[in-house]
Amino acid sequence: MKKQEVLILDNIQINHKIKRIAYQIYESNVDEEKIVLAGILKSGFELAKKLKSELENISDLQVTLCEVKVDKKDPLKAVETSLNEDEYKDQSIVLVDDVLNSGTTLIYGVRHFLEVPLKQFKTAVLVDRSHKKYPVKADFKGISLSTSIHETVQVKFGEEESKVELV
Repeated sequence: MKKQEVLILDNIQINHKIKRIAYQIYESNVDEEKIVLAGILKSGFELAKKLKSELENISDLQVTLCEVKVDKKDPLKAVETSLNEDEYKDQSIVLVDDVLNSGTTLIYGVRHFLEVPLKQFKTAVLVDRSHKKYPVKADFKGISLSTSIHETVQVKFGEEESKVELV
């Protein structure tokens, strides 16, 4: 039997959430001249790009994007980033992912960045499912969603239409 897909957020709702998260990020970095948005590949980086665009519309912040590669099957492997340490050292960083499920991906991403002195470190997600295995939280979140552990949340970013579905 095929699982039924339930639309959680449509394109308009996602854009509203992104705008709200961008304002929250700006408010917590109002004294900064520049920040780094570190997006976990793939959808987390797509969300980081959208946040960057929105932050540049609402503020004078200089926003640098950083791709973060965490091996979800083997999270003990070294985390790779598109920036070297000197480019984010003593900066304000926001680690961005699409969905916070158990916290595994986010906690290993956090661990990587905590090995470098930072001004400030925050996390942002579009969907927080609250099935935490690790003591990690989203400082900025679009929506908190109560789901069963057997359900899957899919974030699909398209060129013209994006959506969040529960499968």
